[in-house]
Amino acid sequence: MTAVAGLKDIFTRNLRTSGIYIAFVAIIGLFTILTDGMLLSPGNITNIVLQYSYILILAIGMVIVIIAGHIDLSVGSVVALTGAVSAVVVIQNGGDWWLGVLAALAVGLLVGAWQGFWVAYVGIPAFIVTLAGMLLFRGMTLQVLDNISLSPFPAEYQKIAGGFLNGILGGQGFDVFTLVIFALAIVGYAFSQFRARQARIKYQQTVESFPLFVLKLVLIAAVVMAFAYQLSRSRGLPIVLIILGVLILTYQIITTKTVFGRHVYAIGGNLHAAELSGVKVKKINFWIFVNMGFLASVAGVVYSSRSNGAQPAAGNMFELDAIAACFIGGASTTGGVGRVTGAMVGGLIMGVMSNGMQLMGIDQSVQQMVKGLVLLLAVAFDIYNKRRAGAAR
Repeated sequence: MTAVAGLKDIFTRNLRTSGIYIAFVAIIGLFTILTDGMLLSPGNITNIVLQYSYILILAIGMVIVIIAGHIDLSVGSVVALTGAVSAVVVIQNGGDWWLGVLAALAVGLLVGAWQGFWVAYVGIPAFIVTLAGMLLFRGMTLQVLDNISLSPFPAEYQKIAGGFLNGILGGQGFDVFTLVIFALAIVGYAFSQFRARQARIKYQQTVESFPLFVLKLVLIAAVVMAFAYQLSRSRGLPIVLIILGVLILTYQIITTKTVFGRHVYAIGGNLHAAELSGVKVKKINFWIFVNMGFLASVAGVVYSSRSNGAQPAAGNMFELDAIAACFIGGASTTGGVGRVTGAMVGGLIMGVMSNGMQLMGIDQSVQQMVKGLVLLLAVAFDIYNKRRAGAAR
């Protein structure tokens, strides 16, 4: 494929996917100008990572739920419940910080199994099950905390969401270790992309021209290293970013390279066809919600670590932020479509907009209105693309 044809293919092959990256860059540029560069300052970039990491963790699980044609309204309450359990173990009973983490993860898995049972084996729609779960787990949070907040966590627990790795390799004015980690990540990404390109060529599939392929990798590397450099100039590599990076890589592989991932897409794309093809729909649906419970508990640990305590109202509206991140990032309202990377970009768009408006001093009520409009436009764009595709047939 020629360079010109390749560029045209990138922007037209999947406008929904391409458009979200263009919108992300445009939003960053707009708020960088409106905040006089404060948005991209080293300290603020670090704050964005710390403030929105738990929403991105929730979005990883939520996009899998949405791809399968379901929805989960309970994740905010699960974040509160798991954080509360961890606080009771560590703060109230004096347990080690890692015991609190394990207790939170165990509760998350139990919650996921509970909801997965009702959805997969009883056949109650996920909307109803998770709506009931939202109320049930919020009530359980109040019971566990006895309607009071618990704080503070020990320093080791606080480092989960507030700790940094820096100074390991030195550096004057910037952290060399942070740059090395990101450089290694870029090398790994470039190698995987090259192997994928060679595989497509081997099977005589169309690929972009080699110069365009190299240009794409160079642009991605430049953006990633610029991000890494700003982090290195602040406090170094956040521990929570390592956790998030591992989760993104793991779930990207799960959704694109495993049988489980293909079955999730099959169920969301055409449930009856998936059943006729031998997909164990009940089993897959069950594990989808177990996985969502697990990731909600991870988010609960991160959030409680970030806030240095557990509160009865923790996690309020988190489910809506996670759902919005998925739909803005390209997931379809009817299932069968969506990517983990898209959900991450959708979550970052929400985070950058919120952070940018906060820096500008815009009222919270206006921020909520803007978020609502962005979500509405994203879903409208999804419907427009479906109609256009139908008309083309």
